[in-house]
Amino acid sequence: MTHHADYARQTAERARAASRQLMSVSGAMKQRWLHTAADALVARTAEIVSRNEQDVARAPEFGLTSAAIDRLRLTPARIAEIAEALRDVAALPDPVGESIEGYSRPNGLRVQKVRVPLGVVFFIYESRPNVTADAAALCVKSGNAVILRGGKEALHSNVALYRILKDTLIETGLPEHAVQLVATPDREVVGEMLKLRGLIDVTIPRGGKSLIERVAAEATMPVIKHFDGICHVYVDAAANLEMALEILKNSKCQRTGVCNAAECVLIHAAVADRFLPMMSAMFATEKIEVRGCVQTCAAIPWAKSATDDDYRTEYLDKIISSRIVDSIDDAINHIAQYGSQHTDTIVTNDLRAAERFVALVDSSAVMVNASTRFNDGGELGLGAEIGISTDKFHARGPCGLRELTSYKWIVRGDGQVRE
Repeated sequence: MTHHADYARQTAERARAASRQLMSVSGAMKQRWLHTAADALVARTAEIVSRNEQDVARAPEFGLTSAAIDRLRLTPARIAEIAEALRDVAALPDPVGESIEGYSRPNGLRVQKVRVPLGVVFFIYESRPNVTADAAALCVKSGNAVILRGGKEALHSNVALYRILKDTLIETGLPEHAVQLVATPDREVVGEMLKLRGLIDVTIPRGGKSLIERVAAEATMPVIKHFDGICHVYVDAAANLEMALEILKNSKCQRTGVCNAAECVLIHAAVADRFLPMMSAMFATEKIEVRGCVQTCAAIPWAKSATDDDYRTEYLDKIISSRIVDSIDDAINHIAQYGSQHTDTIVTNDLRAAERFVALVDSSAVMVNASTRFNDGGELGLGAEIGISTDKFHARGPCGLRELTSYKWIVRGDGQVRE
C-alpha cells in the first residue's frame, strides 16, 4: 500500500468514527461550536491574514488572474463575514431528527420517516478559502463528518482556518475529526479517497469542469455534481420589455463569473425589433460582447456571428450568445438542446406561456419574471449552501442543510408480527 493510500484510509477512518459520534450530538452543542468558532476566527484574524498573505504572494506562480487573486485574499472585513456566515448557519433549523412524515398503519404500527446525516462527506473545492469554513459549518450542523480538500493556491489560508475549526471542536467537546483537511497538494490523494466507498458516503466536487469530470469518472461512491451553468433568459412575445431588459442585465452583468449568470438570451421574433436595440444599448454600456444569430447581427452591427459551440459555452465572462426564436416551444427546445439544467428564466405577462415554460424546462431552478441570479441557497431561503447540484439524485439545485441529510424509516410497534 502506498503512502497516499494509507493517508487517505486513515483520514477516512477517523472521519467515519467522528460521524458515528456526531449521531448523538445535540443541536445545542453544534450551535455552541459554530458560535465559538465564529468568535475564534475574529480573535485570530491576524494569524489568518498572515497565512493568507503567503498564498497571495505565491498566486502568480499558479497563474491566477487578478480577479482570482481578489477572491483568494482575506481581509479583516472578509474574515468577519466568514464568522457571520457561521453564526447564520447556527441560527438555521437543525435538520437532523426532523420528522418528514408520520402515520399509523391499520395493525397499529406507528411509522415515521426521519432525517439523518449522510455520514462522511468528501468535499473538493477550488479557490476561495471562505468555502472551507462554510462547508465545515454546513456539514457538522447537519451531523456529517467532512474531509476538506481545497485548491493548492489557498493551502496556507485553508490550514489557518482549519486549525481554528479543529481547536474549537475540541474546546466544545465535539469529535475533533468531524472536520479534517487534506493538507497535501498531491492529486494522488484525491484518487485514493475516491476509492473508499464504505468509508466515504458522498463526494461533492465544486470547481471547474475538468475537476468535476475527473471526480465523476473515478468516484466509487455517489457524487453530488455541479456541472456547467449554461443559463438562459427567454424574452417572450408577451414580455414587459423594460422588465426583460432589467432581468437580462442583472442575470448577465451583476457578476459574470458565477454559475447562475446568464450565458444566452432567447428573444421571441414578435418583440425582437423592439427589444434588440434596447439590448444593444445596454450591452454596449456594460461592455458585453454579443455572439448572435443572423437576425441579432443584423440589428446589432458590432455583434459577432454565433457558432453552434457558442450556444454550448459557459463563458463566465463578458460574453453572451443570442438567438431569435419563432415560438415559446422553439425557446424550450433550444434550452433542452444546449442548456445544462442549471437555471433558466422566462419574462412574460402571459400566464399560459409561463406555465408551459415551467412545466417543460427541466432545470434545477426555473424562474418566471426573475433573474437567474436567484438560484442560490441564501436567496431561496435555505441559508448557506455547499453548492448547486445539476443532478436529479439525491439533491437538486442549491444544497443546504437538508440536502446534506438522507432519511430512515422508524417503525414502532407493540409486538406485531407479519401475517
